[in-house]
Amino acid sequence: MKRLLSLAVFASTALALATPALAQMVFLSTQLRPIEEATAVRQEILNGVDAKVDYVVEEPPQFAVRMEAERQAGKHTISLVGALHGELSPLADKNSLEPLDDLAKTLAANGMPQSLLDLGKLGKSTQQYIPWMQATYVMAAHKDALQYLPEGADINALTYDQLIAWGKKMEEATGQPQIGFPAGPKGLMARFFEGYFYPSFTGGVVRTFRNADAAAGWEKFKELWTVVTPTSTNYDFMQEPLAAGEVMVAWDHVARLKNAISASPDDYVVFPAPAGPKGRGYMPVVAGLAIPKGAPDAAGATKVIEHLAAQDTQLLTAQLVGFFPTLNVQLPEDLDKGVALLAGAVTATQSAKDAVISLLPVGLGDKGGEFNKVYMDSFQRIVLRNEPVADVLKSQGETMAKLMADTKAPCWAPDAKSDGPCPVE
Repeated sequence: MKRLLSLAVFASTALALATPALAQMVFLSTQLRPIEEATAVRQEILNGVDAKVDYVVEEPPQFAVRMEAERQAGKHTISLVGALHGELSPLADKNSLEPLDDLAKTLAANGMPQSLLDLGKLGKSTQQYIPWMQATYVMAAHKDALQYLPEGADINALTYDQLIAWGKKMEEATGQPQIGFPAGPKGLMARFFEGYFYPSFTGGVVRTFRNADAAAGWEKFKELWTVVTPTSTNYDFMQEPLAAGEVMVAWDHVARLKNAISASPDDYVVFPAPAGPKGRGYMPVVAGLAIPKGAPDAAGATKVIEHLAAQDTQLLTAQLVGFFPTLNVQLPEDLDKGVALLAGAVTATQSAKDAVISLLPVGLGDKGGEFNKVYMDSFQRIVLRNEPVADVLKSQGETMAKLMADTKAPCWAPDAKSDGPCPVE
């Protein structure tokens, strides 16, 4: 990590020296990275903003390294950052972000919920980021799959047992597994375990990582995996296998289902993920906009935030990339049918009586990838390699406990609050 930081410091310093007066302000984002989404940002979403903007995308681990490098070097090239709540938290912990209280007051008056704005304070007295867009993860199915639903099952209130029964009936009828997950190298399968599976079966994420409920949950997931297509380990975005007819039912981030749903909205249903014994786990995803201290063009960055938080831009963002407004606005009747389907599933998820909210990890700094790896390693060992559940949870629980101790990260929802690092009980 030190070597990475030194290289990044050198690169940032060299860039700053080579360009004493930047023609464009740099907007660095961990969100909307895929080429189609980034193109939509550059060509349409940022169109009309009163500033010259260079929209640059970065993977979350490299984002953390680059921001720390610029902070240490004192040479700043980035004027605006867009990232997830948990990715911005380490910057706020190091007092690296400009307060945005005036912007927050204006947006509150324009209809941004105070609960979302409070999230943007990241536990501080001042506004650290402005909520930019929000999303979550849902399930989608071809309407042809509905004929195989178990008798009495409600598509908007499925249980894991019903999903398994549904998968078995589809496989019997078609001769092959029809459920898919994004378990490929760039898929978001770790978020399934952190935000959906673990909260649904254990009521927690860290504290409950290796308890009896977790062990029972993994046994149930092994049963589910018998009706999941094995090629799921190659899938990064589920919209592609859905559109190609490789699977009939899939779970993924709304933005990674959007293209398939929008291309043929009459062919799909979209609905919440299943519930387990502890409820229906779900992970709200909030991305924010922040201005680093020392930003070369803070005024330009402020203009971009104002533009991205405007009602018309928020609706355009939903239309183009499937992330939903943070402003409390009514989606238009002529909204893309696919986006409307996704929005309906998001609303059904958020309003479910048995909903269990699981926040994105907070306080891990640049160790977020290691946190994800604990879950993915557990999945590979338990489900793909068929290692004993108890043995895997014991060893992976030790890895999790060390990670929490090293980062000193306190618990986040749905785990109960902790004094000090979140314990693995």
